[in-house]
Amino acid sequence: MEMIRFEHPALLYALALLPLLLLVHYLSNRSIKKRLNRLADHPLHEKLAPSASLSRRNWKHVFFLISLSFLILAAANPQVGSRMEKAKRKGIDLVIALDVSNSMLAQDIKPNRLTNAKRAIDRLIGRLEGDRLGLVIFAGNAYSHLPITTDYSAAKMFVQSVSTDIVPTQGTAIGEAIEQSVSAFGEESENNRAIIVISDGENHEDNAVEMAEKAAEAGIVVHTIGMGSISGAPIPLSSRYGTERYKQDKTGNTVISQLNQEMLQEIARAGNGTYISANNTRAGVNKLFDEIREMEKHEFETRVYADYEDRFQYPLAIALLLILLEHLMYNRKSPWMRKIRLFEPAASLNSKEDKK
Repeated sequence: MEMIRFEHPALLYALALLPLLLLVHYLSNRSIKKRLNRLADHPLHEKLAPSASLSRRNWKHVFFLISLSFLILAAANPQVGSRMEKAKRKGIDLVIALDVSNSMLAQDIKPNRLTNAKRAIDRLIGRLEGDRLGLVIFAGNAYSHLPITTDYSAAKMFVQSVSTDIVPTQGTAIGEAIEQSVSAFGEESENNRAIIVISDGENHEDNAVEMAEKAAEAGIVVHTIGMGSISGAPIPLSSRYGTERYKQDKTGNTVISQLNQEMLQEIARAGNGTYISANNTRAGVNKLFDEIREMEKHEFETRVYADYEDRFQYPLAIALLLILLEHLMYNRKSPWMRKIRLFEPAASLNSKEDKK
């Protein structure tokens, strides 16, 4: 099976302009019709402007939009992986367990805890070289969001797609997240393995320390990164009216979400790992990344596409053909069509006189 990719995928965002251009065309047609209606009733439009054709104008615009979309695809340069080969890599296996519970929306770290966690993961991915990465997300339950892979572009895309709405059950099941992360490595993994739990530490669901101990017994190091502050912050809730409101308890008091630093430190100790507080500076997180990079790396085999062939020629050819067709299509009715329309009323009058 061939692998398809785009050399310049960022250019594909230009496709979002097409609906806007379609809207502009629609509003332009509407304006033309309004002006004609002010001049005369609808039955007289063809006599006032016999050569005008809104349908032809519409078709020209359709050809233009389709050709523009193919030009954008050509500029992004679709490529096809033509040959796969086995490559030797050296690296570690790393799974990040990211807390996506509502408490991660607290704003004691600006703009909020979850956004800062995603930025930290993005920086980590930028420093990986030959390592394999997986992503587990958790709240009340844990799920594998990204299977372990060396495709860092895909990893960044998956990280950016994470939100608090992605997990249906609220809570903070760190123990289940560690268990799910261990499973994500797979039985065939022989590399040095590490788990990074990124959370505010408000664990209410299970025995996270016990799960960290089990991971350590299997030779997996469990690190933790604490997101938030000890003083804490309220948990903002989305409102359809745009008003700011916060989560409250049963008595009506605003819930303050605090960083449970002790819990995360205990998990890291049980997992033979390191605890870092992300509330201080970026230097602390960088220190943890350096420790991960210093882990002994094992060589493993992976299948990668060695050659990619450009395929921009095909969308470019289609775009040029459509541009040519659009150029050959008149905005106005062709002269012979106008003659037919001009003779139609006379012919109908003659037929009526003949009947009389």
